[in-house]
Amino acid sequence: MNIIQAIISLGSPRRFYHFCGKLLPWCLGISLIAMAYGTIAGLFIAPPDYQQGEGYRIIFVHVPCAMLSLLIYVSMAIASAIFLIWRVKLADVIAYCLAPIGAFLTFCALVTGAIWGKPMWGTWWIWDARLTSELILLFLYMGYIGLYSAIPQPKAAAKACAILALVGAIDIPIIHYSVYWWNTLHQGATIAKLGQPAISTSMLLPLLSMIVGCGFYVVALLCIRVRTEILQRGSQHRWVNVLVSKSS
Repeated sequence: MNIIQAIISLGSPRRFYHFCGKLLPWCLGISLIAMAYGTIAGLFIAPPDYQQGEGYRIIFVHVPCAMLSLLIYVSMAIASAIFLIWRVKLADVIAYCLAPIGAFLTFCALVTGAIWGKPMWGTWWIWDARLTSELILLFLYMGYIGLYSAIPQPKAAAKACAILALVGAIDIPIIHYSVYWWNTLHQGATIAKLGQPAISTSMLLPLLSMIVGCGFYVVALLCIRVRTEILQRGSQHRWVNVLVSKSS
């Protein structure tokens, strides 16, 4: 019961602001360690791929970006549902702060995928099912950001964007299962499949480390953006004015 009450108490912007402040250095530290190991091991310890040679090493950037682009949108959709059902304003703040991070990672996934695809497929881009649905995901992120900026009333903007995030969530299973539903050039699952992952341990460990490192870095960025947004939206609250006056 105490754990549940503690989680509910984080719905207060003031408490969540301080919680993010405590969480931020831990996320940055874990991210730095994990990405440092993943980068060194991925570039210098993992052996070349027997088919793709050294070119496969972009996987250590591409896969974390692609995975997190989906996870962030799922998190946005969950936060949007919480906002619409229970009217928790902090959930809208979290979804709003996640959108630019997700858009950037989706863009990076598309760019690194194109760089990887050129030597493997002989072209920078092809209207493959996985690539096309990932591109649609980028448009959904951009649409969310643009819609929020286009509607001057904050409450109306939050509601419209929450609905868009929920409707757009249908693209997530399409991206994930596209390699199974359609004839596609994109390879299937490597580390998320049941049984033995289709990748050697020497490549798997740095890849997992990069995924963990990038994940914690996303949380750190989210903490920074949420803290800033809470201060901007709560400028009329006394505790915000006191906090700002102390820091100035």
